Amino acid sequence: MDWQALLLSVKLSSYTVLLLIPLAIIIGRGLAYYQFHGKSWLEALILVPLVLPPTVIGYYLLVGLGNQSFIGGLAEQLFGQQLVFNFSGLVIASIIVNIPFAVQPIQRAYEAIPIDIRDAAACCGMSRMRIFLKVELPMVWPGVLTALVLCFSHVLGEFGVVLMLGGNIAGETKTISIAIYDSVQAFDFDSAGMMSLVLLLFAVSALALTTSLSRRLGGLNATQR
Repeated sequence: MDWQALLLSVKLSSYTVLLLIPLAIIIGRGLAYYQFHGKSWLEALILVPLVLPPTVIGYYLLVGLGNQSFIGGLAEQLFGQQLVFNFSGLVIASIIVNIPFAVQPIQRAYEAIPIDIRDAAACCGMSRMRIFLKVELPMVWPGVLTALVLCFSHVLGEFGVVLMLGGNIAGETKTISIAIYDSVQAFDFDSAGMMSLVLLLFAVSALALTTSLSRRLGGLNATQR
């Protein structure tokens, strides 16, 4: 069992959800409530990581974040380190790859909020920020929870993009999925099986817990209405 790789994967997943979920709430809310020109194209762009092979996404990220790119060059000038083959680059890549897993559940949760509830809150004199914090967020919490668990689990098992952008640097970019691949390549099937079992058990447990909590919270919101 490669504990260093597991801890690095947990760290990467944690950073990703902490940065992505607030952004996904803003994007999901905007897509649910507003109509604008090009909305369908934006929604399609958000869903692209679901249909493109991870190696293709990894290639474009490698080119877009490399030293020869504007973003990669600027990051190296400002922070003195490159984004490719670096943990910070993996965080950026994980955020991009997991946007659909975060935005979709939250958008659907916002779309399920009846319009009259928001109108009633506004008629009671509540400000937009207060409506957002006191009315909307409690009602979309099941969607936020689902997005959080899906993103965390997906980052934990991500392989193609991590390998393309980060390579295989122990303690820096070698996640548990890379460690499993290395173990198989070395014919260490016991270690590969143990790490695979850990990911499988975590994924099943997390999804079961999310489903249960979402039903309870959904039932509670329905009762409060």
